[in-house]
Amino acid sequence: MPIEYVDFGCLKISRKVAQALADMGFEEPTPIQTRAIPLLSEGRDIIGQAQTGTGKTAAFGIPIVEKVNMREGVQALVVTPTRELAIQVAEEISRLGRYRRVRTLPVYGGQSIDRQIRALQQGVQVVIGTPGRLLDHLRRGTLNLDRVGTVVLDEADEMLDMGFIEDVEEILKAVPENRQTLLFSATIPKEVEDLARSYLKDPRLVTVSRESITVPQIDQVYYETKDRNKLETMTRLLDTLNVSKAIVFCRTKRGVDDLVARLEARAYPVAGLHGDMSQYQRNQVMRRFRNNQAEVLVATDVAARGLDIENISHVINYDLPQDVEFYVHRIGRTGRAGKAGVAVTLVTPRDYAQLRLIEKLTKTRIRREYLPGPADVAERQMEGLKEKIRLVIQEGKLGYYRTAIDPLLDDYNPVDIAAAALKMIFDPEEAPQDGGSAEAALKDTGAKPGMVRLFVSIGRAENIRPAELVRILCSETGIPANLVGDIRIHERFTFIEVPEEWANCVIGYMHRQNIKGRRISVEPARHRQ
Repeated sequence: MPIEYVDFGCLKISRKVAQALADMGFEEPTPIQTRAIPLLSEGRDIIGQAQTGTGKTAAFGIPIVEKVNMREGVQALVVTPTRELAIQVAEEISRLGRYRRVRTLPVYGGQSIDRQIRALQQGVQVVIGTPGRLLDHLRRGTLNLDRVGTVVLDEADEMLDMGFIEDVEEILKAVPENRQTLLFSATIPKEVEDLARSYLKDPRLVTVSRESITVPQIDQVYYETKDRNKLETMTRLLDTLNVSKAIVFCRTKRGVDDLVARLEARAYPVAGLHGDMSQYQRNQVMRRFRNNQAEVLVATDVAARGLDIENISHVINYDLPQDVEFYVHRIGRTGRAGKAGVAVTLVTPRDYAQLRLIEKLTKTRIRREYLPGPADVAERQMEGLKEKIRLVIQEGKLGYYRTAIDPLLDDYNPVDIAAAALKMIFDPEEAPQDGGSAEAALKDTGAKPGMVRLFVSIGRAENIRPAELVRILCSETGIPANLVGDIRIHERFTFIEVPEEWANCVIGYMHRQNIKGRRISVEPARHRQ
């Protein structure tokens, strides 16, 4: 049956691949795709100079998927420097080949090799892997490259920087000579040129200039803050910006863990990702984020290269990157597939020199915005509340609740009844209860029965220990030490449980106290659902 071709911008691609691209949200090809795909379709070797966010994976993935013969084994091999990139490329090629039923397999260290061997025995057409694990399979005889017609070296400069040159050359020698070889690299140093000269046949150079990297759909803004206020600035932005899914970048692994813990303590749906996590942990985090169980992913720059997650509305630079070019990689996570995106940067006074370097590199002016005030936060929350009400009304099924309202209509205005119900449900700490709103705030803190869990803004970073905290607490408030409950000390804060009858006393005496030279705050913890 002949293949039916359709237009994808200025390119001709098969209808099945076009359907997959439409599902992925692509409406037109990127510059690297426009230049590379026609050359690849002619069977030429190419050197593609392109960075993350330019669509280079689809640039080589589309021709691979178009050429695959479903009746044969491994026909395309993609070599990547990291397992994260291997997984990401495998997922994207799998999506591109969805309607052709192309089977892909990422192979990398840290995953059971027996599982990979079983998958290879069952049959795959495209293998994506790191050099070390690919060589392991070749030496075991579990990976047959006799039918490979296309080899891709992805992120070649990074691969050589990591010392994989000998491994890459050994892999290339194991592939048939009459193959098509593609080399993609953000930069073209002498080592990459030498590799291309040795293993590519009359290659064509395809480049994408830096101006094409920062796509115009990305709205770049910054907010001035101070180090001690960064968390408050962050949470206010999350409360007021229309964030559907966000990646927040920190400079260090410790910074990721700290920010995740502090956001979790404030009941934000958040997950963290960095290089010290096991592959299983990383997979779990990414599954939660892709399934919208976590709206905010806090990550180090390990996520800036290789991760391609759909529908990222915001990228937030909690810390500016040390390498200016990583800014470009970071913000490329949003505004993809022709969709709009927002890149937000938190800037402290010492960050301004770095910010100006970024503006120079990206040839754009990053617009300053001013932090929303409490009134803006309240307005945003009210809009969210109204939207929830609209959804409930549209869903219907309100008969049971009308029976409770009908008897009140003779005595009260319907608007007042609705407002009272909302106040009671969505703002329970303001609803009348025994003892008033202060006691109401202590009712649901996630503590054991009869106890109240308190948030204290001091933690391991100040070298506070449980025994020391109990001693201070008892001396300042008079609470007997045996009544103090569970204590959980995190990097920057602590949760401590006290009896309900002592909670207001502890808050009143301890709030704004100086401990280890730092003025702390104490407040009822928010219960995490």
